[in-house]
Amino acid sequence: MKTTAKILTVFILCMALVAGASSIVITQENEYSLVRQFGKIDHVVSEAGISFKIPLIQSVDTLPKEILLYDLSSSDVITSDKKTMICDSYILWQIVDPQKFAQTLNSSITNAESRLDAIVYNSTKNIISSTSQDDVISGRNGELSAAIMQNIGNSLEQYGIALLSFETKKLDLPGDNKAAVYERMISERDNIAATYTAEGSSEAQMIKNTTDKEVTVLLSEAEKEAAILIAEGEAEYMRILSEAYNDESKQEFYSFVRSLDALKASMRGDNKTVILSPDSPIAQIFYGR
Repeated sequence: MKTTAKILTVFILCMALVAGASSIVITQENEYSLVRQFGKIDHVVSEAGISFKIPLIQSVDTLPKEILLYDLSSSDVITSDKKTMICDSYILWQIVDPQKFAQTLNSSITNAESRLDAIVYNSTKNIISSTSQDDVISGRNGELSAAIMQNIGNSLEQYGIALLSFETKKLDLPGDNKAAVYERMISERDNIAATYTAEGSSEAQMIKNTTDKEVTVLLSEAEKEAAILIAEGEAEYMRILSEAYNDESKQEFYSFVRSLDALKASMRGDNKTVILSPDSPIAQIFYGR
């Protein structure tokens, strides 16, 4: 009896240990633990650590919590001007609602990637189909990625997925017509540059003509003002001279000065000898007549 009791006790202890061990749920930092009861999700453990479940009745599945990378296959897309381009891209995504993810995608990463592939491709196709080839080529500064992210919006929320980033590894022309397209774009840019240059030259000529006109007007007004000032000066000179000759006390002096000025003006070159006849007006001054 004692042996049987010992065996039974050991068996019970072993079963208790097995049950205790099977009731422990260990959740890692980079995963979710989905506790199922009869196949249905009972609760989700999101925090890392140890938790418990009911042995034999409840089971545990795990889903990745970290950011995941999915590399989309290269595909052809058509621009708004009916030109073909090759798009090679990848996305970063994450499971944010593990319960929705498990219910809608059967906890399958493969199913999620397949759904992401279709949604992202359709969004890329829609955005590029509304953009010309030239704009796609010249506008690779993040605008395309932002437009695609905005176009997708919250469409992945129903799957418990968040799309964190969309990036293009290659968005280029097919090899057979790449050179022709680039040459056409260069030619168009040269034409635009020539137009800007011509407009600039025309504007410069207009400014030059306006400036020349303003300078001519200013010079004309300056010459007019100078002529007026000269005329006024000469009139003032004549007035002063007239007053001087009308004054008998000054008339003789001014006649003397003007005679000297006339004599000085007549002396040219190295010969300073002047011969005057006695009846010359200048000689009369020196004779005191």
